[in-house]
Amino acid sequence: MFNGMDKKTKLIAAVILVALGVVCRLLPHVGNFAPIAAIALFCGTYLGVRYALAVPAVAMIIGDFFIGFYSWPLMVAVYGSYLLIGLLGYSLKKNKTLETVFACSILASVSFFFFTNLAVWQFSPWYEKTLTGLIHCFVMALPFFRATILSDLFYVGVLFGAYEIVTLAVTSQKVAVKVSIKD
Repeated sequence: MFNGMDKKTKLIAAVILVALGVVCRLLPHVGNFAPIAAIALFCGTYLGVRYALAVPAVAMIIGDFFIGFYSWPLMVAVYGSYLLIGLLGYSLKKNKTLETVFACSILASVSFFFFTNLAVWQFSPWYEKTLTGLIHCFVMALPFFRATILSDLFYVGVLFGAYEIVTLAVTSQKVAVKVSIKD
């Protein structure tokens, strides 16, 4: 369905994904339970690298406009993590199996956790700039990590699953139409 689609259809899909990202961030939710990483993976896999980089960034900017912006070094780590996840999704495009999608979802969660908490440790006054402070920062972030993993697995399952189901339905319908035309 998305493979080989025209620019207008890609743009419509991108707008829907941005809206999903923004709405899910604005509605009350458990911390770090949002679809942005899944959207980045999805866009990289199905829409292409430009969308993988732009769609999560636009959703974040719009969401942050309403939620509130925060320190630039932390924003760079968060947004940069989503850009990397989008590139990960693009690399997934040619070897998309249930196992690789699952592995990339976990890798997305781990990379987001690592880079954002490294930035929190480095740029916030909350932790000592020592190995002990770094460990403390990562330990304090573990409850958010659990939500990140669950969120990424859930939203990746929903987005990738819905796409594959729709693609299968459309393909089956086209085959049925061709068969009925031949009869």
